[in-house]
Amino acid sequence: MATTMHRRLPPGGTTKGLNEMNKRVAKASLAVLAVGMFLMLASPAQAQTDHNGDSAGTSAIFPGKTAANLGGAIGAGLAVMGGAAGIGRIGGSTAMIITAAMIEGATLFAVLGGFLAAIAT
Repeated sequence: MATTMHRRLPPGGTTKGLNEMNKRVAKASLAVLAVGMFLMLASPAQAQTDHNGDSAGTSAIFPGKTAANLGGAIGAGLAVMGGAAGIGRIGGSTAMIITAAMIEGATLFAVLGGFLAAIAT
């Protein structure tokens, strides 16, 4: 079976089908990104006060710190996926262990930043 860039071609065996599949994946990724941005930004807009006049900090969609926790978890997950993709590209092409270690370190700091963003609010 014919392959392109170490990927199996879809049924039909042409690169046109592979390009169509890549376009669908790009559209789905953009849709997921848009929904994630909406979910992260929707909650803080609806601040309410309780019967004592103190700010309750809750919303109809995400009560309490749920939005901050969700944003931190999404950020940490994206950092891990980006780091894994970078290390995978390096490992697939050349033997650059020091560069892979630098990417791993940057990924670790990004994950810690996501976790700190979740617990800081």
